Amino acid sequence: MNFKQRTLIALAVAGLMVPAAYAADPVTVNGKPIKQSLVDFILKDAKGQADDNAKAAVINKLVAQELLIQEAQKAGIEKRADYISSHELMTRELLVRTYLQDFVKKNPIDEATVKAEYDKLKAQMGDKEYSAQHILVKTEQEAKDIIARLDKNEDFAKIAKEKSQDPGSKDKGGDLGWFSPAGMVKPFADAVVALQKGKYTSAPVQSQFGWHVIKLNDTRASQPPAYEKVKDGIQQDLQQRQLAKLVNDLRAKAKIVDNTAKAK
Repeated sequence: MNFKQRTLIALAVAGLMVPAAYAADPVTVNGKPIKQSLVDFILKDAKGQADDNAKAAVINKLVAQELLIQEAQKAGIEKRADYISSHELMTRELLVRTYLQDFVKKNPIDEATVKAEYDKLKAQMGDKEYSAQHILVKTEQEAKDIIARLDKNEDFAKIAKEKSQDPGSKDKGGDLGWFSPAGMVKPFADAVVALQKGKYTSAPVQSQFGWHVIKLNDTRASQPPAYEKVKDGIQQDLQQRQLAKLVNDLRAKAKIVDNTAKAK
């Protein structure tokens, strides 16, 4: 090892900035090279920011890593079962992530598809939004008892705070704010749409969550978000659906044997 190499390594280990003149030179740590290709890979997304200081910082980090790697190898870490399993898992995850990134690049969701999905969601929202309160309970009889109390002019919000099983709205007197029926389960949505302003359901409404007593406070014309504000989210959602379909299609074509089922 010549004087220039020893000096570069000494500076890196000390955490000092590597001089610009040495930034592109080969670096070795106890005879093990830090590859320029690895430095270039780390800096590939830095674009105009990959100046000499950035390159030097990357080299410093890689040198420090290499020192620790060599110590780990001396300690036999690579032979430990937990390391082998962790390494295998990280390799699998990296391979999957890289494949999916490549798949998304080759199968992009175009602007027309995103816009069509936006128009579909906008149509599903309908032309009205609703402001309502509800009281969610476990049994139909509890809901009937609440309706009987409302018939005696008891305060809806007070009963909601006392009885409702919905943690999201209970402390707000059952207030759900403004919403589109499309965002609610069908039995709930149908009941809300059928109500008159200021009225509550005369019979309990059942959904998969339990039994509801619902009061309609107000309605207004729907106010869908502007396309520009939601298009990125819609695109991400479509990509997630695309990837889910990819996995489902692969699963459908694969021969999968569940040995755990045989063991049972």
